[in-house]
Amino acid sequence: MASVRPLRLTVVSYEDANPLHRVMRWQAGTAPMSRLWARTLHHLDRLVFRLTKERHTFSTLASGLPVVMLTTTGAKSGKQRTSPVLGIPDGERIALVASNWGQHRYPGWYHNLRANPRASISVGGVTRDVLAYEAQGEERERLWRRDLEVYPGRVGYERRASNRRIPVMVLMPLGAQPNEEAHTT
Repeated sequence: MASVRPLRLTVVSYEDANPLHRVMRWQAGTAPMSRLWARTLHHLDRLVFRLTKERHTFSTLASGLPVVMLTTTGAKSGKQRTSPVLGIPDGERIALVASNWGQHRYPGWYHNLRANPRASISVGGVTRDVLAYEAQGEERERLWRRDLEVYPGRVGYERRASNRRIPVMVLMPLGAQPNEEAHTT
């Protein structure tokens, strides 16, 4: 039986990040920079991802944030779409916050996961098939707080996207139980 390489998603809290990473995380949370990054960062992330043989993204190198490449099936088109997304590990699961840089609309990947919950994620050259569901209640609040420890800029996003509640999606490895108690690592 072949062994399965584990996903290695390194998470460093904002407090523990080095000064450059803290500055990058802080500025990305501001309104002017989030508007800029919303239009450009995914292009840089995809380019660096290709150039590093699927091991890094620009965001991870510049800010130390744990970015995963999420591949979903388009809700309308049915085509495969890959997006760099901040992923917060929760046991064997990964939480994704659909903040969309604080914009008034949900990110496309959120609609895709709602329509087609089967997806895949790539981290550090390892790809896993996952099944997504939207966290609710206490689970959502716990994951939201964990995300804020890593990326406090989401507080500004929440304020700017006040027309909607920012969803938290959970990606679990295929075959895992959705209601199992996960422990934050």
